[in-house]
Amino acid sequence: MACQSVAAVMDEQALLGLNPNADARYRQRAMAYFEQLKESQDAWEVCAEALAKGIYNDDHVKFFCFQVLEHQIKFRHAGLSAVQQQLIRETLMKWLQCQLMNNQPEKPFIRNKAAQVFALTFVMEYLTLWPKFFFDILSLVGLNPHGVDIYLRTLMAIDAEVVDRDILHSPEETRRNTLIKDGMREQCIPHLVESWFQILQTYQQSHPELTCQCLEVVGAYVSWIDLNLIANDRFVNLLLSQMSVEELREEACDCLFEIINKGMDPVDKTKLVESLCQVLQSAGFFNVEQEEDVDFLAKFSRLVNGMGQSLVLSWTKLAKAGNVKDAAETLQAVEAKVPLLLQLLVHEDDDISANIVGFCYEYLHVLKQLPQLTDQQKTNIEAVMLAVMKKLTYDDEYNFENEGEDEAMFVEYRKQLKMLLDRLAQVSPELLLEAVRRVFTNTMQNWQTAPFMEVEVAIRLLYMLGEALPASHGAHFSGDTAKTSALQDMMRTLVSCGVSSYQHSSVSLEFFETVVRYDKFFIVEPQHIPNVLMAFLDQRGLRHNSPKVRSRVAYLFSRFVKTLHKHMNAFIEDILTRIQDLLELAPPENGFLAMLTSDDQLFMFETAGVLIVNSECPAERKQALMRSLLLPLMDVFRLLLAKLLQETEEERQASLADCLSHAVGFASRTSKAFSNKQTVKQCGCTEVYRDCMQTFLPALSCPVQRGVLRSSVRSFLHRMIICLEEEVLPFVPAASEHMLKDCEAKDLQEFIPLISQITAKFKRQVSPFLQQVFMPLVLAIFEVLARPAEDNDQAAALEKQMLRRSYFTFIQTVTGSGMNEVMANQGDLFDVLVFRSRKHRAQDLLHHPLQAGGKDGMVGFPDFIYKHIVPACFLAPLKPTFDLSDAQTVLTLSECSLTLKMIHLKRGPEFIQFLQQEYLPSLQVSPEISQELCQVIQQPDIKVLKNYIKVRKSVRLNCIIFIQNVALIYFYWMDGWF
Repeated sequence: MACQSVAAVMDEQALLGLNPNADARYRQRAMAYFEQLKESQDAWEVCAEALAKGIYNDDHVKFFCFQVLEHQIKFRHAGLSAVQQQLIRETLMKWLQCQLMNNQPEKPFIRNKAAQVFALTFVMEYLTLWPKFFFDILSLVGLNPHGVDIYLRTLMAIDAEVVDRDILHSPEETRRNTLIKDGMREQCIPHLVESWFQILQTYQQSHPELTCQCLEVVGAYVSWIDLNLIANDRFVNLLLSQMSVEELREEACDCLFEIINKGMDPVDKTKLVESLCQVLQSAGFFNVEQEEDVDFLAKFSRLVNGMGQSLVLSWTKLAKAGNVKDAAETLQAVEAKVPLLLQLLVHEDDDISANIVGFCYEYLHVLKQLPQLTDQQKTNIEAVMLAVMKKLTYDDEYNFENEGEDEAMFVEYRKQLKMLLDRLAQVSPELLLEAVRRVFTNTMQNWQTAPFMEVEVAIRLLYMLGEALPASHGAHFSGDTAKTSALQDMMRTLVSCGVSSYQHSSVSLEFFETVVRYDKFFIVEPQHIPNVLMAFLDQRGLRHNSPKVRSRVAYLFSRFVKTLHKHMNAFIEDILTRIQDLLELAPPENGFLAMLTSDDQLFMFETAGVLIVNSECPAERKQALMRSLLLPLMDVFRLLLAKLLQETEEERQASLADCLSHAVGFASRTSKAFSNKQTVKQCGCTEVYRDCMQTFLPALSCPVQRGVLRSSVRSFLHRMIICLEEEVLPFVPAASEHMLKDCEAKDLQEFIPLISQITAKFKRQVSPFLQQVFMPLVLAIFEVLARPAEDNDQAAALEKQMLRRSYFTFIQTVTGSGMNEVMANQGDLFDVLVFRSRKHRAQDLLHHPLQAGGKDGMVGFPDFIYKHIVPACFLAPLKPTFDLSDAQTVLTLSECSLTLKMIHLKRGPEFIQFLQQEYLPSLQVSPEISQELCQVIQQPDIKVLKNYIKVRKSVRLNCIIFIQNVALIYFYWMDGWF
């Protein structure tokens, strides 16, 4: 047992709650006791005594005591007396001494927590109270394994507190950490390095776990200490010897990697890397094919990658500095590593290959900068190409239908390989094009007997050329003759060799992806369109046995048709007939597994719409085709809506509502086919979409599942406003009436953009409707905003905030569309918008909608100007969030100035008197500044006032809304009021 003495007085009942299996009552008592010990001035000392004397054997109690001590050091150290600070130091050293005497070490989580407490004490006291921290610890632990373990863990904890760049530090902490590192360099780093050497030498056989810990410490500290202390024959030879020890070599690799990554002079770095490479090569580490330990090879590949990138960086610096001789030697060193690079790049283990990609990428970047390539460099480029093509290949174990973590990692690895391919294209596009053409042609000649992975990667390479050899707007088949000829030959082979029938989902997907990437090919050779269309439409595409393929092909088919619809007039009705069953709305109760999901069907309906709208047939035929497309949706919609009204089971209601929403969405998606050149009216489809409107609008009055139904119909109305134009107006009043009933904040927030869209598009055409709907909308908004909500309900608060923003946008739309009479004719508007807001503070008025109007004028409005509008222009600048570098704030400044100017224009001397005698004195503004401001306001040039306010301070963006909503309405258009 550990050292024991007189028991410290601790709450034994509370300590029972530290056990993970304790009941809630004991756990709660333990938490309360923890808080008590943390906050007490001296109660924590009982924990220190318990640790120093080894009183408790329970691991959870020990951990608890260290937590209490940690809190004191981290948050209350400065407030501790000198005696208490000394107690902490003594406690830690006594606890450490006990560890040297124990037969068994503490559990890892105890040792880690102890190391954190040691590290925190070091950070707090090293520069002042405990400069001999390391000397004290080293003299105590010597080479005792238990003590060395704590020492190494403490060093890593100090690294986390002082050095680790991934941890954010305050400026004060950063300055402190810099001083600590400087002090360590001057006082103790050589002694620490010597201790590391002794640990590595002593324990590499008997305690490999300690040796690995020490290697990790060396790797962590080497980035900021003198490299010569580590990069010397004695230390490096020791590290290299450990590269041959199975238990140590992975950590030794990591340590060497950190040494290589140390920033230094480029010539010195080249010498360091070369000397290390020579030793590694002579020791046989470059014989990668003979190594069977893939975990070590992954580490070794990372080390080689670090060496290679370091050499490239050195070459870049030397070349930039004009040091021709040293740059040439460094480039030669880089070239010498290419054979090893290629061995690691083509290794069958993808982790090993991925770890060397960075060096390969940087090497290709070097070649790109060279004025001319040697034969050997061209050979290297071809070797990299072949390696990339080989590694792009799927393996037999890849699960295409149920992709998991391994598959996701391979997809990411493929992205890295694509970067190499893109870089190869930049270095030598001719070589890449020829290599891909050779692989593609050979594979397509024998696709029937080739494994799927070879066929897939051959097509994939053709696909990847589209990005590796980019063309403006996908024009791959014009311009460079060599490139266009090669691509045309490969595309011609792809669509005519029959590979689209290959029975593997990866090949099918790659075929259609490539066809759509090079869709401009079919403009050059349109004779291939029928065969490709059939591939899309039959079991190779939309009716493939893989849901993943069907889903992707639905999207790709939409893109294909959008590009080539002009070449499909002869096939339009045949295509519509063939996809008719794929356009059926699947009711939830039939239990039939649809070929396509609802998201996939959206693309299919859009595709059908594009084919119909862009066909060369007369408008009457287009109308008939569109009606045949949409009528089934309308029929099913009516049937399902009737069922929904009768349904009582909530889950069933949700299914029906989703299905109804899909029907509306499908109809809406067909309208995307129309354009300025092909409008709904020109295509004769107005009546069809009017029928859709009449069919869908009754869903707004459905008492259940209102959110889903309203959202879908609202989206449809947005589309119809664009497509049907004034034909939609008769439907708007009834739709608005239903959508304003039983509203939530989100409902209103989504409804306002619809009204704003109608207002902006039709302007005075909808003035009567707006005058009718304005007050119900405003009342609904205020009613929702007034609803109480929980203080911590952030979602509700955000919804209300967004609703206010939507409301302000709507007011701006109304005023900006020249329909101020809409607001002027609202008799109760002043009462609703002003007197309801009196309960709010003046500073908060910027966040509340304030509008008023009345064709006969309004009693009390001048008073309102002085109580609310003028303060808004002055109080907002006092807020700390002001930023004149923001363009919107500058706009606010302009509007604020304009408002003050207009008030003076309308109220004259009365306004100046109000400022000088009442308002500005209330803000503690001096008479001199008050007079200065009033003189500026009276200047005829508005710019004078703008510049004056800009110098004094800015205002917040919220003022824009307030100023525009009030000032522009009242002062510009209600001139008779004053």
